[in-house]
Amino acid sequence: MAVFLIIRLRGEADIHPDVEYTLNLLRLRQKFAASIYPDDLPGIREMLRKVEYWTTYGKLDVKHREVLVELIRRRGRLLGDKPITDEWVASKLGLYGGINELAEKLLKGELRYHELEKYGVKPFFRLHPPRGGFKKTIKRHYRDGGELGDRGEAIGELVLKML
Repeated sequence: MAVFLIIRLRGEADIHPDVEYTLNLLRLRQKFAASIYPDDLPGIREMLRKVEYWTTYGKLDVKHREVLVELIRRRGRLLGDKPITDEWVASKLGLYGGINELAEKLLKGELRYHELEKYGVKPFFRLHPPRGGFKKTIKRHYRDGGELGDRGEAIGELVLKML
């Protein structure tokens, strides 16, 4: 089991209404916003295909657990712009291992991050532009020497630069 980590890299200029609607469904309403969805979610692959020239995405699996823990610890927010803490996870979700256990359950598919919205968790992350800048242009697909589209397991490196 794995999850998709999706990051919006391009802004709102010259965007088709269908693409904008799909980005809204993915909760990627502004540049450098990220969201997490399970890879078995119905329709997720078609949505990613539709927005691949505005976003970059990749799969996080068990070996990327530390990346997910760091993302939630540093950029996860509750309503009121409060950070997600180990104490909050233990009291509200009953996961006494804190954020580490939350990340494990997300990666195993036992929990879905976007469904934690009912507990007051914001279903997206606001990231910085990458430290050191992008290595390539953000106007081309990753497979063509750019930054957009599916980057597979290299998504972890980009996220760590954006925290």
